[in-house]
Amino acid sequence: MGWAKVSLPMAANAPAEYLIISASLRSASLSRAMAEALGAAYAKLGVTYQLIDLREYVLPLCDGEAAYEHPHVTTLSAMIEAARVIVVATPIYNYDANATAKNLLELTGGAWENKTVGFLCAAGGASSYMSIMGLANSLMLDFRCLIIPRFVYAKGEDFTAKKQPTEDLAARIVELAEASVKIRNG
Repeated sequence: MGWAKVSLPMAANAPAEYLIISASLRSASLSRAMAEALGAAYAKLGVTYQLIDLREYVLPLCDGEAAYEHPHVTTLSAMIEAARVIVVATPIYNYDANATAKNLLELTGGAWENKTVGFLCAAGGASSYMSIMGLANSLMLDFRCLIIPRFVYAKGEDFTAKKQPTEDLAARIVELAEASVKIRNG
């Protein structure tokens, strides 16, 4: 199959125990701003982490066949396999995680086995705060993941005019970082 050549980020070569996956494809993504804030929280805690921006990986749609051999799929599968803790930062569209996050899970499936997983969710309103549970349930039931019982759900007013987390949101992101470290270290 002839895949388009896309250069991989340099960090793709180094495995990380803590992995943050930004699933938004929007250039001014609020969930990506949350992912970056989580990275800063991990840095303050002395945790080595890697932030994956899925805009840097052109992924095929999962076709149940050849898509698994795509070079970006094999790279991301290896990174997920090497991680112990994974936090997915995703926008919420139509009361669910975005299609990019779900497609990544379908493409990398077994790499998620027995991982500790957390969520950062950016949504347009308060009414879809439970929407991440479909993805969480899939990870728990299909791949025996341990879901961090503290996820961060944010709405538009949780961000400043410069699209950065407010003080309250930043504190909730720090709490997720601390919870993930506590769970990981048992």
